[in-house]
Formats: sequence, structure tokens, C-alpha cells
Amino acid sequence: MKKLLVTLSFVLGSYSYSCPKVLDHDFRVLDSSENINLCKYENKVVLAVNVASRCGFVYQYEALQDLYSEYKQDEFVILGFPSRDFMYQEYNDESKVKEFCSTEYGVTFPMFATTPVRGSAANSFYKTLTKISGQKPGWNFHKYLISKEGEVLSFDTSVEPDSEELKAQIAKLL
Repeated sequence: MKKLLVTLSFVLGSYSYSCPKVLDHDFRVLDSSENINLCKYENKVVLAVNVASRCGFVYQYEALQDLYSEYKQDEFVILGFPSRDFMYQEYNDESKVKEFCSTEYGVTFPMFATTPVRGSAANSFYKTLTKISGQKPGWNFHKYLISKEGEVLSFDTSVEPDSEELKAQIAKLL
């Protein structure tokens, strides 16, 4: 038994966990019972966006999908977080959110369950993003760009997904 414990200790001791702490959060996939840890996206450049289907900036879904299609082969992913934090501009029913994103904008990037993204009710991931970047989401379609090392850049709603500013930062991190 002692030999087995020593062997296990050696094996476990050599294991290294490389996921940046900023990504180490569990979320339920949109309109699903499946839960995943965002460490699934380690070693990728991540763009996290709080979204809302009935917001005036909803047109950004199209550019987000185009951005995802353009860079997804280059270790880049967009993560969508529907939220009702800003004037309840997201559907209550997650199946409606999923259907809207799919049929209206052809969204194929990962989308997660509706969740708070600001204030004391914010989910742990958004609390971490706010703390690291020093900026909280001011409205829907706020963007956080996360490097493979876990550094965070914040872009407010007015920075379009296809803007040179955002695309240059993505290219730099890739």
C-alpha cells in the first residue's frame, strides 16, 4: 500500500494545471443541462460578450459571427453570455434566445445560460473580468478580450466586433 501511495503522489505531483484563473468558472450551456468549465478554452484567445436579443446593438451578432468564422481556426473563440441586466432586453425563455441567435444571425460560437454580468449579482466570471480589467459592462455587447495567459482587455459596446481596434488586438494576441 505504501508503494502505491508513493507512486500516486509522484504522478499527481507531476501534473500541472495551466488554465488561467480568469477562465476557471463553470457555466451551463444555453438552453441545456450541460455544464462546462471555461478552462475548456485555455490556450485560446477568448472574446467574452454579454449579449441581449432585444437590444439596439443586437446587429453586432452578425459581426461577432463573422469574426468567429474568420479566426476560429486560429485558436480564437467567442463566448456569449445573455443577460437581462440592462433594461431586461433579453428573453426570459432560453429556448427563445437560442432560436433567435440561430435563426436571425446564424450564431455558432458558444452561448451560455442567461446570467447577471454586473453588480453584486454578477456571475463569478464577470466579477473576475471586472476586477482584472477595472471596467464593468456599461451596457449589452460589452467585450472582454482575454489572452492565452489570462490578461484582460475591455472594450465598451461602441467598439464594433469588426473594428480595426478590436481586430488588431485579436491579431496581436494570436
